[in-house]
Order: sequence, then C-alpha cells, then structure tokens
Amino acid sequence: MAWNVFKYCSVLRALGSVMILLVLGIIGVSYYAVVVCTYGPALFNGGLDSITAFVVLLLFHFLLVMLLWSYFSVVITDPGGVPPNWTPTLDEERGDNPLVGSEDGGINLISNQSAMHSQRTNLGIRFCQKCNRFKPPRCHHCSVCGRCILKMDHHCVWVVNCVGAMNYKYFLLFLFYTFLETGLVTISLLPVFIPFFTDEEIHGTPASLVGSFITFVLNLAFVLSIMGFLIMHLSLVKRNTTTIEAFEKKTTPKWHYDLGWKLNFEQVLGKNKNYWFIPAYSEDDLERLALLKGASSNGQIEQASRGGWALPSTEQPQNSGRVMPDRSGSSHLQRNGKKKN
Repeated sequence: MAWNVFKYCSVLRALGSVMILLVLGIIGVSYYAVVVCTYGPALFNGGLDSITAFVVLLLFHFLLVMLLWSYFSVVITDPGGVPPNWTPTLDEERGDNPLVGSEDGGINLISNQSAMHSQRTNLGIRFCQKCNRFKPPRCHHCSVCGRCILKMDHHCVWVVNCVGAMNYKYFLLFLFYTFLETGLVTISLLPVFIPFFTDEEIHGTPASLVGSFITFVLNLAFVLSIMGFLIMHLSLVKRNTTTIEAFEKKTTPKWHYDLGWKLNFEQVLGKNKNYWFIPAYSEDDLERLALLKGASSNGQIEQASRGGWALPSTEQPQNSGRVMPDRSGSSHLQRNGKKKN
C-alpha cells in the first residue's frame, strides 16, 4: 500500500506558532552571542576593536530588521486564494468552446459541472476535487491549508504558511536576508570558535562560551543549507516556474511561461527596481497584484494568475484568435496574422 504523506498534514497545522517561537529563539540566541557577549563589550575596547565591533553591530542590526520584516510579511500575508465564485472564461472569438461563459454573460460552468465534467480535460479546464470548484492556471491545492493557492510553490513549516503568488517575494527576501545574517554571524564568531580547538586561552563566562559555540554551529548549518535553497529558488524565478511545477514537468524543452529572466524577476519582485530588496511593492505593482485578489473580472484574474499577466503560447493557430504576449508582458489579440489592440 502506498504511503500517504498527507495524513501528517494535521501535524503541520498543529505546529503553528511553535515554529515562529523556534525562529525567534534562534534569533535570540544569536543576538545574545554576537551583541551581548562578543561585540557589545568590544565597543568599549578602543582602537581597531571598537571600529570592528561597530561595523559588525551595524550590519547585524540592519540585516536583522530586514530579516524580521521579510519573515513576518510571509507569515501574515495571504498567499493568494481563488476568488469566490471564480469560473474559467473561454472567448468564442479565440475559437474556444462557446459553452464556457463569464460573469458578463454566457453559460456559467458552475451550474453545468455535470455536463462539462467529461469535457474539462479537452478544454484545459482545471477542477479541484477537494474544494469542489474550478481553479485558475498554476493553482494547486494545499492539503495543510485546506484550500487552493494561486501559483503555489510549497507549504513552508518555518513560516507556518503557504508560499504563493502574493507572498513569494517576501519568502525570497526572507531567504536572502537570512543567508546574509547567518553568514555574518558565522564569520563574526569564528575568532571565538577557533580557540575551542587550539591551545589559545578562552575568554568569557561559561554561559557566553556555550552560547557562542551553539550559535556558531547553528548559523553555520543554516548558512550552508539556505545557500542551496536560495540558489534553487533564484533559478526557479529565472525560469518563471515554481517548486511544484519543476517537479511536475521534469523535462520540458521550453517552459511556456518563461518570458525571459528580466520579465520573470519583475513578475515576482515588481517592475519598480527600487523595491526589489524591500518586502513591499510600489503602488503600480500593488494595482497589478489586485488582479490576483479578485478585484477585477474573471478574464483578468485568469490572465494574471498565469504567471506573467499574459500567457505565452508555444503555438500560433492560423484560423483562431489568441492572446499573445509581447516582451513587455502586455498582450494583444492576434487573429489571422493581424493585430487587434
């Protein structure tokens, strides 16, 4: 009998605030070792020691603020659920099945689920059996959260939340600043750690020495593991894919959501590069994200959830209209070789 990993989802739900307390506990131990025991007192030594301590403490606190800001942004931000009463919309002008309507007219698929059940695969319509509702492209069901998540990447136990369309930038920045912070702590505590394995005299109280030793080992382990995790996610963003999609597609000559590395990064971090390293969005990018929250029509929501505000297509039929993206991420209607703005 196959092993069902989803039976442990209730355990992940129960972790809840325990994981947040664990993260804060690790940060607290690191703060004690770096600031209280090592570089705080060194500020008053004078000379080069004071300058070094000032630089280390300045970097440490700046990275700590950015880390906590990014972390709690991931924790409290909804990853993006399917808007209520969302239904897929297929345009007759594009040559799609006229049975599929929108909120403005036509036939609603919700009221015709039984009739359309056998046609969903052929139409490319995705349906969640657990939520008993239709779901947009790139949307997956999270068994821990118990709902479908837009552009779901994975459920992260460290942030006690799903990582999806609305909070993926914050998660990426959390990895980035955690990598920098743990790297800084590891390097700054190296002079304290080396004497444990040499004949040099070890200074400090038993509590400070134990705290420094544990902090060094923990941060060294985190910086090595997070480095690999960060590189993996940067490569996913570069190809405009997610962890789930990378696992599902396995081998694909050309991923059809890939618009080029620059546009792919803009879709996650925003078009305003001044906000790339801040866990926040500009007003223009927030308006664009509103599409995923269901603030606009179904067609716009579906287009936005496809991962680039417009869906690149690998095929260009001669006799049917199709929304085609340009390199700026916008779209136009191409029909029989002509453009319709």
